[in-house]
Amino acid sequence: MNRLSVIDVARHYGRRKALSQISFTCAAGEIVGLLGPNGAGKSTLLSILATLLSPSKGTIEYGELTANDGAAIRAQLGMLGHDLFLYPELTARENLTFFARLYGLPDAARTAASALDRAGLADRADDFVSGFSRGMRQRVALERALLHEPRLILLDEPFTGLDQASTGALVDRLKERQRAGCLIVLATHDLDVADGLLTRAIYLKNGRIVGTDNETTGLADRYRRAMQ
Repeated sequence: MNRLSVIDVARHYGRRKALSQISFTCAAGEIVGLLGPNGAGKSTLLSILATLLSPSKGTIEYGELTANDGAAIRAQLGMLGHDLFLYPELTARENLTFFARLYGLPDAARTAASALDRAGLADRADDFVSGFSRGMRQRVALERALLHEPRLILLDEPFTGLDQASTGALVDRLKERQRAGCLIVLATHDLDVADGLLTRAIYLKNGRIVGTDNETTGLADRYRRAMQ
């Protein structure tokens, strides 16, 4: 899965058009930002890319795969949404071991231990997730999404509620995955963090693309111009 092509995608809820005529292409090694106000269609688009929601119109190509290849796509896809999909009554180790087994990974215990090392939480491995801060839970959830080394990574507002240290750790992890050749698509309101992180910005307003650019800095000014 080295390329993602979104071709004339629309999503309607009755008369309400959540997305209209969305088209773009991105490639492995890119970090693409979906930027726009609440209600712009960012989360809807991510859900469609994740095969959790079907478009009302249009097609999506995942390299040589299409939405009809759902299982094959999901095997190469990792998503971090508003719901972190962690069990608070389990420890961090138990959570990651459980999901590693769901992915069918051969050594779930070792995979979970390695993920906790990468998250910087090896010393809290056997603590219940219910006692973790938002930033710690976010780090565990990101590793949960990356356990199976997906080629396509989808993130919905990943920096919300994080302190500076947790944000920095998340940015470093995304850059590491970028260098590994993954394709990352994220929606965020945090333009300060996105500035310098994104390789491309896609501006959404009222369910439509109102601009794109490949500049890596000065994002806030370009965002304001796009939203006028």
